[in-house]
Amino acid sequence: MADKFAAGTTDISGLTAREMREHEEAFRGFSKFVLFAVLHVGLVLGCIALAFLANIPVLALLVGLGGTLALVMGFLVST
Repeated sequence: MADKFAAGTTDISGLTAREMREHEEAFRGFSKFVLFAVLHVGLVLGCIALAFLANIPVLALLVGLGGTLALVMGFLVST
């Protein structure tokens, strides 16, 4: 019974080369999306800290808008 289950392995013997490429592209796209989300959450938290703790809401707004635009452009270029 233990030979039926293997940790960390996937049966890819039935996949064609095209399906495997598509799977790898989807995985890379998803990992870029997750990285974008994590970086954007960090940016928003930094802007909230600037706005409320440092009492500089205008700078926080500019950094937030500029940072979001930079992240979007950076990830669009890297695609």
